[in-house]
Amino acid sequence: MISIRLEEPGRFAPIETVPPAAPQAGDALVRVRRIGVCGTDLHAFAGNQPFFTYPRILGHELGVEVVAVGPGVANVKPGDRCSVEPYLNCLECSACRRGRANCCANLTVLGVHVDGGMREQLVVPARKLHPSASLTLDQLALVETLGIGCHAVERAGLQRDEFALVIGAGPIGLSVMQFAAEKGARVIALDVNAGRLEFCQRRLGVAHTIDGAEGSPFDALRRLTHGDLPTAVFDATGNPGSMASAFELPAQGGRLVFVGLFQGDVTFSDPNFHRRELTLLASRNAQSADFARIVGLIEAGRIDTAPWITHRASLAAMPKEFPAWSRPETGVIKAMVEA
Repeated sequence: MISIRLEEPGRFAPIETVPPAAPQAGDALVRVRRIGVCGTDLHAFAGNQPFFTYPRILGHELGVEVVAVGPGVANVKPGDRCSVEPYLNCLECSACRRGRANCCANLTVLGVHVDGGMREQLVVPARKLHPSASLTLDQLALVETLGIGCHAVERAGLQRDEFALVIGAGPIGLSVMQFAAEKGARVIALDVNAGRLEFCQRRLGVAHTIDGAEGSPFDALRRLTHGDLPTAVFDATGNPGSMASAFELPAQGGRLVFVGLFQGDVTFSDPNFHRRELTLLASRNAQSADFARIVGLIEAGRIDTAPWITHRASLAAMPKEFPAWSRPETGVIKAMVEA
């Protein structure tokens, strides 16, 4: 079985791997059909992805087809097309017992801590499969990306008509924008890439954008929010400078949600933080309920996936195409690998 493995930063290689064994109780054997390329993969290729070791088979945004199921599996059957929830939790730690499987103390993520889906087949726990009879394989592969934004918006407790600033218009920021808009919030996009901001307006319908390359966003935010500031701010950049500066942007009593992450420390002024009684939230991964909700929202036409996929390649061609996808000038929003 051919797999594509990231041997070290900057170098993929095709390798021959042993086909998976028949699925055991509670597991399912799946054929990988689509693999979305995300920021985690790009950072791993660049050599700056936290929690990562080489070599590794990447791929955790997956659209798959069930080939076989093990004993006791009832939620899926052979032939079903599914999205894969790639967060393999232990079911036993405190977080898992409290329904917080996304931050399991022993969490392993496909394509990050263990080998992922850039291969023909793999075995996964059947409880991590989310089937749909109507979604395309492309749409199913996008569910995980959308789940990051969905979970972040739920963490913030976003309400209709409040101003929500999303810093960073990459795929994670875009997913936050989609779910903030679905909640009825008034979304403001902030980025230093004018092309990304144009995409937000033209393809996602974001009414308000701020180009951070033109200077401090503070005055522009004041104007847009009628003299106030956003009550919810989401930083989806994974940039330490942006994350430190983001503490200045929420309104009095507002919330700041860190959706992106980086290897290092974030510092802030404690008096300023306390004076405004800000709430700081981390948002990690997504939960099973988020996956099920997203599948339903796409099926109902309430979340549009059409704007997302801008580039494609076969699994065999992916190693050649991948370096270009990491360059901003190529205009990649989401690259999709067809296996």
